[in-house]
Amino acid sequence: MWPRFFGRFFPVVGLLLAAAWGTFASVAAASEKDDGYRGIWFTLGQFTEYGDKYSGGLGTYTANHVPIAYFCPAVNKTFFVYGGAKAGKRHLLNMVSYYDHARKTVPRPTIVHDKQGVDDPHDNPALCVDGEGYLWVFISGRARLRPGFIYRSKEPYSIEDFELMSEREITYPQPRWFDGEGFLHLFTKYTKGRELYFSTSPDGRDWSPDQKFAGMGGHYQTSWQKGKSVFTTFNYHPGGNVDRRTNLYYIQTDDRGLTWRNVRGEVLELPLSNPHNPALVRDYEAEGRLVYIHDLDWDEQGRPIILYITAASYKPGPEGDPRWWTVAHWLGGEWAFYEITPANHNYSTGMLDVRPGRWRVIGPTETGPQPIGAGGEIAVWVSTDEGRSWQKERQLTFGSWFNHNYVRRPMNVQSDFFALWADGNPDRFSESHLYFTNEACDAVFRLPYVMEGDEAVPDRLPPNRLSSTDSE
Repeated sequence: MWPRFFGRFFPVVGLLLAAAWGTFASVAAASEKDDGYRGIWFTLGQFTEYGDKYSGGLGTYTANHVPIAYFCPAVNKTFFVYGGAKAGKRHLLNMVSYYDHARKTVPRPTIVHDKQGVDDPHDNPALCVDGEGYLWVFISGRARLRPGFIYRSKEPYSIEDFELMSEREITYPQPRWFDGEGFLHLFTKYTKGRELYFSTSPDGRDWSPDQKFAGMGGHYQTSWQKGKSVFTTFNYHPGGNVDRRTNLYYIQTDDRGLTWRNVRGEVLELPLSNPHNPALVRDYEAEGRLVYIHDLDWDEQGRPIILYITAASYKPGPEGDPRWWTVAHWLGGEWAFYEITPANHNYSTGMLDVRPGRWRVIGPTETGPQPIGAGGEIAVWVSTDEGRSWQKERQLTFGSWFNHNYVRRPMNVQSDFFALWADGNPDRFSESHLYFTNEACDAVFRLPYVMEGDEAVPDRLPPNRLSSTDSE
């Protein structure tokens, strides 16, 4: 109430009060439980004759909040975070919960941070687990108007209560933990566009000065971790215009940010400021193509694979065609690029699963009930020749009420809880449910929208909601 009142008549004072008010309220609500799993619904509000630039159920948005789920073998639980909301509301709540693999149940989720009226899933959280089992929830801010927050669970492997550890300027958080060393955090700051930074901390309280590593007008990045290595891929925004996002870059560090190298192992001089630099994977700008990054991983030889969509325009509809789900694979001396299947929308987003001799993409590649909106029905695509050719192995959802989107994978993934996503109607405000599948992708489970008790068994979708291409 008070921040809104002052914001109407005294904008600067209103912003300051809103930030302070949000901090106070988030601490007060740290241990509050919710009575079900409901994702945030959002519209960007940039409409064309072919619908919104993007909208729908965005509880697992974005691909730049990494990771959002983490399997912990010590307690046999997969912890996860998401952007939630109360039923019928568009008020963002930063949520945390877990799937108990032994009991096959989920508890009532915990509200870590109440966004106090913000409805924007750009403020969704990311998750990290330290060597002692404490859960760290990194909550995104937005530009320089809303700060980011870092919370830690008060007990190891517990979602019962959280304490605020830090308030910082961070957007698109991507925290990583190294036993015996501490955190490496990749994130975005709105300096000269959406520029990429990193910072380190031994304990999550005291952080090194933010260091810029890419500033060419703006970037979106997605990263992953294997042991001591953190690797990231990003695009760039010519003139700071996100609607012109293009090009593909790759860099990695094996020493918690002390040294960054390109795919050839060459040490990079940071920050990268020229679009034509040694980290460039492909010059899509010269081809007039846009780039929307989803996920990345390594093959068994430690060579990176990047999953993304290319498009002709930022607008939904035929102006952006042809759109392609695409993988880039480093072969040791050059990059190879393979198209998987056409995409219906720039913001239809999936995940990558790489195993020796078998790569999979799980994502909304099939036409959904709102066919011109972001997302669709979830399918599994498989390659047995390192990405050169792809076949649709299975469709996971069909006959859905709403489009499914933003399929995400956990760190240290366990077979029972292999991918997490949400649904929602991109054409108008709707409910948004959360779903997960197993490693075999032969079952889909829906998290309970409303819970009567303290824990519940997720609903398994009826078998006729699943389909294998072998039986079609």
